[in-house]
Amino acid sequence: LTVASFGYAIIAHQSNQATAYYNSFARGWELLVGALAGALVPYICWPMWLRTVLGTVALAAILSCGALINGVREFPGPWALVPVGATVLFILAGANRASRPGTRDRIPLPNRILAAAPLVTLGAMAYSLYLWHWPLLIFWLSYTGHRHANFIDGAAVLLLSGVLAYLTMRLVEDPLRYHAPAHPARTVPWRNRLRRPTIVLGSVVALLGVTLTATSFTWREHVTVQRAGGKELSGLSLRDYPGARALVKHVRVPKLRMRPTVLEAHKDLPASTKDGCISDFKNTTLINCTYGDQSATRTIALAGGSHAEHWLTALDLLGRMHHFKVVTYLKMGCPLSTEETPLIMGNNAPYPQCRQWVGQTMAKLIADHPDYVFTTSTRPWNVKPGDVMPASYLGIWQTFSDNNIPVLAMRDTPWLVKDGNPFEPADCLAKGGNAQSCGIKRSVVLSDHNPTLDFVEQFPLLKPLDMSDAVCRPDICRAVEGNVLIYHDAHHLSATYMRTMTNELGRQIAAATGWW
Repeated sequence: LTVASFGYAIIAHQSNQATAYYNSFARGWELLVGALAGALVPYICWPMWLRTVLGTVALAAILSCGALINGVREFPGPWALVPVGATVLFILAGANRASRPGTRDRIPLPNRILAAAPLVTLGAMAYSLYLWHWPLLIFWLSYTGHRHANFIDGAAVLLLSGVLAYLTMRLVEDPLRYHAPAHPARTVPWRNRLRRPTIVLGSVVALLGVTLTATSFTWREHVTVQRAGGKELSGLSLRDYPGARALVKHVRVPKLRMRPTVLEAHKDLPASTKDGCISDFKNTTLINCTYGDQSATRTIALAGGSHAEHWLTALDLLGRMHHFKVVTYLKMGCPLSTEETPLIMGNNAPYPQCRQWVGQTMAKLIADHPDYVFTTSTRPWNVKPGDVMPASYLGIWQTFSDNNIPVLAMRDTPWLVKDGNPFEPADCLAKGGNAQSCGIKRSVVLSDHNPTLDFVEQFPLLKPLDMSDAVCRPDICRAVEGNVLIYHDAHHLSATYMRTMTNELGRQIAAATGWW
């Protein structure tokens, strides 16, 4: 049964570690190994020197687990053998000492250390400590908004957990475990009972338990509200929702439901949209907003239409990490272009406001002279598969070149079109489709060659960026990668997926700028 449980744990861990972690049969072998150790005790007749060596090795292995093994990720897989096996070895090192005259009245040094009274007490309250520390840690992280506890926070949580665990052991566990001998009942006034420290401390522990229970319901409601507003998406674990990292880094993807859900997708937008930092179709006013490290001296100007805008989510994070500011110059449906009569992509309606806005924006960019301008450098073909750099972009590159402003030229992400009409993956998924059927062939939306590369020699300040491999597989651009919905509509990336592209985008920008 132990072997079967361990074998199942390995298989379950490889297929879905998060589920296996809480699977009773996958964890059963850890308890069964303890039973097997008990059966081995009568056969242990090791000399003292061997017991000491084995106990020392076992104790070192146990103490090193926290630093060397990520229990959240590796349990209940093969790495769990290290702490479980070391614990069994440590127990056996001190077991059946009466089997040899030389060990009858002696205890191995490592076992003597752990037999010290303070450590015995710590062991006695270990389960209570386990129960208390987790909710306290979670509530503290929620209150502070931090992703991890620093040393001081962690020490405070452990200290408070230790106090509560000790009180729980003394006032709850021990009274239930060890019943006092029967004696004639005495009537004690309630006033005197309430004065007893045990009653007071027990009441405090009970009150804390009730408080934590009530808070858990409040926290659940808070999560519901956060999820409804889309804020919860920004805190998704990259381990559970690797997104683009599944394509770029080939990380393992656990079996979890997709996020954002089809109901969350339309609200999963970049901050600039929510902040009103992009001009709409009718507005010709240039709106500048600053993101990233707002006190930095280095600047990247994010300029163009909404396909430039959706990169803000990753650029904002990179700016904070690498100390540059991101200033927006954005207008819906209006890439930087010298087109005399711009058209709205999709319905081909005349768009004179775009022409007027581009003129103002280019003048402002030249005057501001940022370190780099980040904008899109390609568009999808309207008449055939693939993508292209429009001829009307060349005048923009020339203007930037004449003013010595380098350009981070991002290849545009695929626009999803079927039968001549845009389609939204979220709608397709809601109707029963899957990541594959709700995607599109890569060859339909992307050319084999990045068109921007053909103009680098002509415009040396043009720095091509291409994130296509972080969105599409070699043969298909799917609707979902790494448990994350890629698009929030027919052609704009979801902010959640964009966050998972941050590292790869940072790598490419670092290579282009040399900033880090």
